[in-house]
Amino acid sequence: MKPLIFAVLMLNSVVMIAQQKTISRKELLKTALDQQVKSTEIQEITMAAGQGAPEHLHPCPVLGIINSGEAVFQIEGHEKVVLHTGDAFYEPKNVKILRFDNASAEKPLVFTAIYLKEGNEENIKFIK
Repeated sequence: MKPLIFAVLMLNSVVMIAQQKTISRKELLKTALDQQVKSTEIQEITMAAGQGAPEHLHPCPVLGIINSGEAVFQIEGHEKVVLHTGDAFYEPKNVKILRFDNASAEKPLVFTAIYLKEGNEENIKFIK
């Protein structure tokens, strides 16, 4: 009987250890792309406190994630939203981005942008 109890306790310990090392996944963003991706470019971008980007568009789709800080984000035809640390975002190809601004007057905004390229298109085009 004692060997059986010992085996059950050992198995229980192994299961508990395995559960502690479980990898968790949280979906941040899911979007469809209307192009083939032949290459990517990944940039970490820092915006100073209070800094805003001028109106612009991207000749390729852009995925991103806020590393630290908060951004005010608005795509033409959509309401503005505030993105927080850990939030993911999507900027569609050739659609005007009305706002991508650092929401803080005191802290920098740091985000990662992933440019999904079909060819050798530019990353960004500013609208005058």
